[in-house]
Amino acid sequence: MAQQALPAREARLGRPIGATGPVHGVVLVLPGGEARSHRRTSPLATARAQNLARRLARTEESEALVCHTVHYRYRGWNGEAAHPVADATWAADEVRRRYGDVPICLAGYDLGARTALRAGGHEAVNSVLALGPWLPETGEDPVRQLTGRQVLLAHGTDDRHTDPELSFRLAERLKKINTDVCRFEVHTDRHELRYRRDEVQALARDFVYGTLAGGDFCRPLADAFAAPPPLGLRMPLASGFGKSLT
Repeated sequence: MAQQALPAREARLGRPIGATGPVHGVVLVLPGGEARSHRRTSPLATARAQNLARRLARTEESEALVCHTVHYRYRGWNGEAAHPVADATWAADEVRRRYGDVPICLAGYDLGARTALRAGGHEAVNSVLALGPWLPETGEDPVRQLTGRQVLLAHGTDDRHTDPELSFRLAERLKKINTDVCRFEVHTDRHELRYRRDEVQALARDFVYGTLAGGDFCRPLADAFAAPPPLGLRMPLASGFGKSLT
């Protein structure tokens, strides 16, 4: 019996969250996933990405910014195919089609963070937010595409899913060719960054609005960008961060 071909899948953007007027910047939130899988993105990963999108849009500055969650064709990275990277690139092109020449921040957890780093070379992308990035132990992921972008990484020190030292080494390589890079260590937190979720999301909001809306970074973020390695790449995220900004 001949094998029946599966219907082609397409990536898509979730509903817009945020902007109440003209759009001056876009955040594309990239869900996590698995090393290998041809199933659709899991509802849990999508819900987590949508929660981040809502949190990024829940401030006064969001009036000019819009957030979209990217729905991948497949939930897996799938080796050299790197399916989510192509989907993120398509999403950046789609943003340009919908909103014109506006700056884009790629933001993601886990596999989505790796996707953001890899797709950050798109000409419309000006910043990348990588939270608990899932990275290969071989350390072969490229960084040159991130030249000229502002990049923030954050990683739980107790992450057992992906070694936080891998994100440090990637940030270290990137810092040699791009000074606009910093990395925060979320002490005692794990891969999901649940224990310090409020602090992580407050840091993410400050970074996004600083890069897309031209606002000033908070003092810890500005200090992290300015500090030489390894200090600016091992910046501790203080408990209660965010409350002191309100």
